[in-house]
Amino acid sequence: MKLKKLIEGLEFVEYKGCFPDEMEITSVTNDSRKVKEGSLFVAIKGYLQDGHDFIEMARKKGAAAAVVSEFREDVDIFQVRVQNARETLSALSAKLMGHPTRKLRMVGITATNGKTTTSYILDHIYSMAGYRTGLIGSVVIKVGDRFVHSELTTPESSDLQLIFSEMVEEKIERTVMEVSSSALELYRVHDVDFDIVAFNNFSREHIDQHGSLEKYYDAKSSLVRNAKEGAFAVLNMDDEATYSLRGETKAHVVSFSTKDDTADLYCSDLDLSSGRAKFLLKIRQDIVGLEGVIEKGEYPVSLMVPGFHSVVNSLSAMAMALIDGVQMRDVISAVETFGGVERRFQYIYDEEFIIIDDHFANASNIDMTLESLVKLNYNKLHLVYAIRGNRGPTVNRENITTLLKWRDRLHMDEIIGTKSGEYVTSKDKVTEEEIRVFHEELEKSDLNVILYEELKEAIYDAIDKAQPGDVVLLAGSQGMDHGARVALEYIYEQKDCKDKEKLFAPLKGRVSDMA
Repeated sequence: MKLKKLIEGLEFVEYKGCFPDEMEITSVTNDSRKVKEGSLFVAIKGYLQDGHDFIEMARKKGAAAAVVSEFREDVDIFQVRVQNARETLSALSAKLMGHPTRKLRMVGITATNGKTTTSYILDHIYSMAGYRTGLIGSVVIKVGDRFVHSELTTPESSDLQLIFSEMVEEKIERTVMEVSSSALELYRVHDVDFDIVAFNNFSREHIDQHGSLEKYYDAKSSLVRNAKEGAFAVLNMDDEATYSLRGETKAHVVSFSTKDDTADLYCSDLDLSSGRAKFLLKIRQDIVGLEGVIEKGEYPVSLMVPGFHSVVNSLSAMAMALIDGVQMRDVISAVETFGGVERRFQYIYDEEFIIIDDHFANASNIDMTLESLVKLNYNKLHLVYAIRGNRGPTVNRENITTLLKWRDRLHMDEIIGTKSGEYVTSKDKVTEEEIRVFHEELEKSDLNVILYEELKEAIYDAIDKAQPGDVVLLAGSQGMDHGARVALEYIYEQKDCKDKEKLFAPLKGRVSDMA
């Protein structure tokens, strides 16, 4: 596309250089490493680097022009100065690609916890219903039958628009994407045309990144607030922060709940005694969706994946699928065969005792995990807790404080801590201050505390102590990403396991512990 047409209608401040009327633009990028002949380079001031420092490098690699927020006089390249380079990057990328999301059925999901699982459940429902699907998230990017590991929860806007263009070419019928707070704040999804959005829950997280809890909420809630007229917004009635947005959007609101029977979709008669939920899905009244009417009624559901959080995530995914015209029988059939997402209350061993793997990242996530655990019938809990390295005393104190709130309902008498020393990199190394907070908070409890330098030592100790009917919980981020593999390899070495393939099946396709 000619530069003149590409920037037509763009709010700009001024040009530097003689306007090149016939200049053809082949791509738009803010990454100088991706510049090729004819690229339009967008210089963005980031947290760690200033894209303006790479304009000369982009020019040498063939960039035809640059979009800037401040002119660089020392670079001989045509420059367009704009007020917001990130917003401009999104707009130009979408325009150059022909606004591909207008040709796709787009679903965007945000939450502090559970957006990955919800997106996987919805993608599974769509796939089982016969749709050719695309998925963009923190674990993988999927375009039809092609998978690529993700580097970011939500890619940069220029990369996103290219992916969407590929989805159009591949005749993708339904696209599901996780939408992070960073993506919303940094305009990565500014020109994505969402048909359905969901906001499942909100709690403290990413405060340092956004500057305050209020700014974090503003970023998250913008997905719903900015939803277009005619779109649908799925909101969790049990979460006050998300449900409060019901009057702040042009979209049609559909609610779900595990507590309030006035919700559009209500989970009744919930049974979590086996760990895996059974409930009655009640549709209070007919709902007009994008592709027809969702009829009121009551429908029994049995989930394969364990945990209370799986109920919440499934309700959100079911609501979106039903809005999009998937038949109730197909929706229920799909959620009942969904196998789960790694490290989200994932059963990795279920024989004489159970081993559950969970990323236990923040207070809200810990509450969800332990709410699921207390509903499970078991004898004793052996908790292996990976201290969150280089996350500061506040997060680590909150996590232990949240854990101790559940102390009286957990069948445990000790906590096995670990610094995961053999696995964490320098950026995730546990500091002395974080160790001090760990001990300081646990001294307020009656729990025996053991702290290991290495992850393997901690996990071996828990497994050695586990008796029939017990639960071993591998809890934590960073180093604990390797915990499931460590545990299963130890069990294989210590026990007479005749079916190695079956034992290691839960690790198939995992990306969290890849080297």
